[in-house]
Amino acid sequence: MANKIVPYQKHLKQLARKLRKESTLSEALLWKRLRRRALGVEFHRQVPVGAYIVDFYCHELRLAIEIDGSSHDSEEAQAHDRGRQEILEDCGLEFIRFCDRDVKVNMEGVVSALVMKVAELWGEKG
Repeated sequence: MANKIVPYQKHLKQLARKLRKESTLSEALLWKRLRRRALGVEFHRQVPVGAYIVDFYCHELRLAIEIDGSSHDSEEAQAHDRGRQEILEDCGLEFIRFCDRDVKVNMEGVVSALVMKVAELWGEKG
């Protein structure tokens, strides 16, 4: 299946590179489980999409994965995240979110949820 590139703001490429070099522990742990097509599809880290950067992205499925740490706990931050997600969903992206703590203490549950989401989307695309 051909990858569909979502247009993005060019200035975000440099910031995305910086974020890849400064991954959080949760991002690094999840990346070990996603890289090299471990779930049957290719994911990339810190990908510019539109006016934003998502933590992980699969072009084939147009699936964004976000890991929300404690900086996302406030009502204001959650409202911002919802608005950002709605904008990207309007561009045809699918989202799945995990909290930082779940990635650290329940990796198997996170991976299981991702396997189900990939299978669901693959079925829709296939």
